[in-house]
Amino acid sequence: MNRRKFFSNSSAAIALGVGLAPTATPSRRALMKLGCQSAPTTDEHLKYFARYGVRNICGYPEIADGRLYATVDELKRMVELAHSNGVSVDCLAPPFLGSSHVDKEKHASIMLAQSPERDGDIESMQTLIRNCAAAGVPSIKYNMSLLGVLRTERTKGRGDATYSTWRLREAKPPTPVTRAGVVNAEQFWERITYFLDHIIPVANEYKIRMACHPHDPGVPPEGYQGVTRVLGTVDGLKRFVSIRESPYHGLNFCQGTVSEMLQDPGKEIYDVIRYFGSRKKIFNVHFRNIRGKRDDFVEVYPDEGDIDLVKAIKLYRDLEYPYLLMPDHVPVAPGDPRGLQSFAFCYGYIRALIQGLDQMA
Repeated sequence: MNRRKFFSNSSAAIALGVGLAPTATPSRRALMKLGCQSAPTTDEHLKYFARYGVRNICGYPEIADGRLYATVDELKRMVELAHSNGVSVDCLAPPFLGSSHVDKEKHASIMLAQSPERDGDIESMQTLIRNCAAAGVPSIKYNMSLLGVLRTERTKGRGDATYSTWRLREAKPPTPVTRAGVVNAEQFWERITYFLDHIIPVANEYKIRMACHPHDPGVPPEGYQGVTRVLGTVDGLKRFVSIRESPYHGLNFCQGTVSEMLQDPGKEIYDVIRYFGSRKKIFNVHFRNIRGKRDDFVEVYPDEGDIDLVKAIKLYRDLEYPYLLMPDHVPVAPGDPRGLQSFAFCYGYIRALIQGLDQMA
């Protein structure tokens, strides 16, 4: 082939994309980080995190005097202790609005709509937001729950492990109603809206992400112990994030809990991730697996449930999710009552998935 014909044919090939090696398209890199929210934030536990490659956590500051907020100095001491172990505090757990049952909760005025006490507790959260901004902690996780985490008898798993379980048909509430009495959907939404109306403007001002956990688990439409759990459905979560729309108002997206809301979680969860992830409403992910469906599920090791975690993590990558993926509700065993071995297994599993993402299509 003469030189003129070679260049002519080569130009045509380039134009048609024929006969030439394809141009590589750089894959989208994973932005998320392995995290954990297990307490306490002590030197010993931070060394445990570092040992297993957990470099980003949700922290629990030591708070003096029975206050509901940490001071800037208390937060900075926690942050500095974490940094000394090579760990970053990316999120904070406040000492109230947790996942405990209202009948056991000391500071329940917000969820009980008790005035003027709830205004005082809201002021404590506002102060905590300001102090987090001053200490460099960018996010706060919280719950808006009356029933806490509902479970039935544990299920035997592999080896001598047991798994957290919820079977509605076996549930036996300790009392017909809680001390909150009957709380219908309208009343629950009023309490949520009142809180958000006072909190999200402060979060906006100080640029602190407020991450709310869904209700775990969802309950029948007629309620459980007199309470309608409005954050126990996907539609409820959609309504929640639309109240006081803000880039600092979103979800502590427990993938396990959301899967437990669905009738066919192995097929349905990905569309839910896509819905909230595309709207940038996911501020933290509890990256765990389940077996079963709404009203009847078992929380298992990450490698044996109904959710394809490879498919899920690729979706988080493609949605450019930049925050933490963390295990939660891990199996326990007689020799490991705190689940530290199970957590370590989950850390390695999630870390490997994150590292492998850059090689996945």
